[in-house]
Amino acid sequence: MLTGLHVAVIGGDARQIEIIRTLTERDAKLSLIGFEQLDHAFAGAVKEKIDELDFSSIDALILPVAGTNSEGQVDSIFSSERIFLLEEMLERTPEHCTIYSGISNSYLKGITAQTKRRLVQLFERDDVAIYNSIPTVEGTIMMAIQHTDFTIHGSKVVVLGLGRVGMSVARAFSALGARVRVGARKSKHIARITEMSLTPFYLTELELNICDADLVINTIPHEVLSASVISKMPAHTLIIDLASKPGGTDFRYAEKRGIKALLAPSLPGIVAPKSAGKLLANVLAQLLKEDLQKRKGKAT
Repeated sequence: MLTGLHVAVIGGDARQIEIIRTLTERDAKLSLIGFEQLDHAFAGAVKEKIDELDFSSIDALILPVAGTNSEGQVDSIFSSERIFLLEEMLERTPEHCTIYSGISNSYLKGITAQTKRRLVQLFERDDVAIYNSIPTVEGTIMMAIQHTDFTIHGSKVVVLGLGRVGMSVARAFSALGARVRVGARKSKHIARITEMSLTPFYLTELELNICDADLVINTIPHEVLSASVISKMPAHTLIIDLASKPGGTDFRYAEKRGIKALLAPSLPGIVAPKSAGKLLANVLAQLLKEDLQKRKGKAT
């Protein structure tokens, strides 16, 4: 149980509903910021404005998967107002207050470091990232079907990156009958791709391996699909970029060439928010419980 814990949930998408439900069921007290358009009512959860929140009573602060933008703005699909998380707000929180986010950026890392508050990036955890790859793969398959006029079976698919998402994507498309090539930087990843019975190549050879691709799926959060690379693609190629914003694709040049390129960094929250939300909720509940137990242990 999370009795006695005061948690602020700031912004987010439909995944946050499952987080709110789970934490209230475990008896945490919740302040909901950026949820004025949410119809659901949860016992123990109160909707507030961020400038009305008593930060001095907050034990944990939960941000959306994307965290903040480079100016501190927090997105919420349940609010029409602009919400900002500022350094002076964190300064008013207790020293033990922990900030939870899916991913981070220089702004969020900066204000948490400056205020000496602990920042937990959930997507750096293997369990979260691997479970989250399941709805990501399903969403990628859905997009591939929606935006092409050919079957996945027999198509030439290039996957860039063999992280936790890249591996799941490559395995799934291969199982559907696609001819999958996977680009990676490290020799150990090349070995793993070979072990998976897929065709490996080093990213330094990307332009040579892109020239006949029907579908390119990028998971690398750096611009690997540059104008030079895109210029070598067939006109019918579909790019699905799963990397965090701004992605790893030169979208301007892709549009100029008439190649459809889709940025889809938050597929789990779109195609399976309930499942993705439950995953995050269970991990958060466990982490919050561990933190609460540690503080109680220090107090005794």
